[in-house]
Amino acid sequence: MTSEHPLDRAVWAALTTRQEDLALGDHRARRLAPEYGLFAAAADRSPENVAVLAALVRETGPAALFEAEPPRGLEGVTVTLGDPISQMVAAEPVFAPVSFDVVRLGDDDAAEMVELATLTKPGPFFSRTHRLGDFIGVRVGGRLAAMAGERLRLPGYTEVSAVCTHPDFLGRGYAAGLMSLVTRAILDRGETAFLHAYDHNTRAIALYERLGWRRRRAVQVSFLEPA
Repeated sequence: MTSEHPLDRAVWAALTTRQEDLALGDHRARRLAPEYGLFAAAADRSPENVAVLAALVRETGPAALFEAEPPRGLEGVTVTLGDPISQMVAAEPVFAPVSFDVVRLGDDDAAEMVELATLTKPGPFFSRTHRLGDFIGVRVGGRLAAMAGERLRLPGYTEVSAVCTHPDFLGRGYAAGLMSLVTRAILDRGETAFLHAYDHNTRAIALYERLGWRRRRAVQVSFLEPA
């Protein structure tokens, strides 16, 4: 019998190991605290654990599953399938040159980070998403022009996330440079870098492929809301 790869259920793996202190729930179902993100997962597809996941969504609000198929039987929860997503890994990473100043981002930058992510839509970003990992960015004239950072963290793997550039500053190599720095930091820790990208975001996927990333599998994102 083939054992499950950690990235097949990356959310559950993260919320039961390196990021369990940021999770709500128990051994049957967990989710990130809402101010950090939407990620949720059940331990398995058993009716008991799926029921606990449904209760967690009803109690704490909207969540999202990142799995091959959404579970059934989520009582009192509305399930909306999102656009197709690809999970990618840094198979043969190529590092873009960085010819601009880079700043570390933190609590003082949180509002601007949410604003930039809301505008560019790399994925859901909330008031404490920046605390999931290390984030870096580029400022131009005091404005946050671009950023990139880390999201899911599980043993041996860290996700690159929120790679985005303000429309006023496209074409300057910020996304490639920042992503390269984040990826290198992950690899230097002896971990594998991975990410999730919407298939319709062809510009981003083309960049990732130029930087040596390869598609690992398709992932179905399912958005859950209390009915």
